[in-house]
Amino acid sequence: MASIVRSFTVTPADQASDPYYYVPFAVPDGTTRIDVALSYPKAENCIIDLGCFDPTATGYPSATGFRGWSGGARERFFVARDDATPGYVHGEIPVGDWNVILGLYKLPPQGAPVELSITLDSAERPKALQPVRTFPVRKGAGWYKGDLHCHTFHSDARGGPELLHAAARQAGLDFLAVADHNTITQRRYFHPASSPDLVFVRAMEVTTAIGHANVFGADQWIDFRMTRPEHAHTLAEMVHGAGGLLSINHDKPDIPWGYEWPDADLMEVWQSTWLAWNWISLERYQQRLAAGLRISAIGGSDYHQPDRLLPEGPLVLARPTTVLWLEELSEDAVLAAMKAGRGYVTESPDGPHLELSVGDAPMGASLPAGRVKATARVKCAARDILVWLDAGGEIAREVIRSDDALLTLDAEPRGFLRCEVVAEAARSQLLADLRLVLADNPLPWGLTEDIVAAQPVRRALSNPIYFDPEVRC
Repeated sequence: MASIVRSFTVTPADQASDPYYYVPFAVPDGTTRIDVALSYPKAENCIIDLGCFDPTATGYPSATGFRGWSGGARERFFVARDDATPGYVHGEIPVGDWNVILGLYKLPPQGAPVELSITLDSAERPKALQPVRTFPVRKGAGWYKGDLHCHTFHSDARGGPELLHAAARQAGLDFLAVADHNTITQRRYFHPASSPDLVFVRAMEVTTAIGHANVFGADQWIDFRMTRPEHAHTLAEMVHGAGGLLSINHDKPDIPWGYEWPDADLMEVWQSTWLAWNWISLERYQQRLAAGLRISAIGGSDYHQPDRLLPEGPLVLARPTTVLWLEELSEDAVLAAMKAGRGYVTESPDGPHLELSVGDAPMGASLPAGRVKATARVKCAARDILVWLDAGGEIAREVIRSDDALLTLDAEPRGFLRCEVVAEAARSQLLADLRLVLADNPLPWGLTEDIVAAQPVRRALSNPIYFDPEVRC
């Protein structure tokens, strides 16, 4: 067993040069386990993330060499042939120069002293295999419910995959995408646990200081070390090259998208409870659609599973829920429907149903421009308001008269048509439910009573139907 200690200071100048700081160390032949411990004066203005790359890694973008990331959630980890800390990749320990990677997220003006303790062990250990993707299928066409953004202790949540799985069953979900930050090691559990009762969708959240994005449906890890505005395009190329979908996450305070706009397939227009500034995400989505982009709308709770199973409520898993029309329930079917925009986002697993169509054309379809008669099927939203929108903004609104209503619009939409359910009769109860969970705590996320009073509360959002002068019947 050998030990290495590295002591140094990281400064704002280091951070400005590259927010990722590399500390190399040599790993000799016969090593079967590496332990790393990080020590620094952690404070509100001093946060250093932690990760590891093996000798096969390259500079950004790298397709190989990732051995783990825990962000600011951990100050120590191990990687071995047979096991690893959650967030880290077990397996062969190649000889050569490894790197501890430090993410210089926040540093005080004077910098921060850092000490790294690295232990190399050569005790005999078997090599454990990586998890293998499974392909469960539930036959039958219909509407299927899921959450497309949540976390376990493989990144910065306290709860394990088993607890998150239980929360998904409790919510009555059909599919779940577990998008831990900058790692895919949660698949150790979710690949074998995926079943026709609850299909798990491969996901990872690319997390940086100036923007977050979800990657769906890619087998491999995707390099998160973006440092320039144009690296958004590199990210999209990597994701699409891996056969995946790219979604821009929660483009609103506190972490708006600070990169150039990439070739994104999806946008997370609703994250957590509606009042968590989601009207800003929705406004930016509306602007991008009006500019001619075609991006499917999805929602996700961004739920960080705690170390116990909580009861249902407005701030738990599947708030909001993404509902997709599928010919069968499978991961491939979920991914295809996400990309095509064949669904809607609603406040919860029991939230309003919102199905927009023009004749036989479903949400996500492209039709010739011109006058159309659109239909919205709305359930569980009696006496709330249905709002119709196109590229110019709101074009009509009407009261939803029953809990199973069929509403129509005769119009000539510009660019696209989408609709929203806005709380009217349900508003008071929705706000009361949120305040009950908050108890005596102040409003979160920088909200004020005036902001809450002024904001319409959306209960469901449809995907658009597009209208193109070049499309022919």
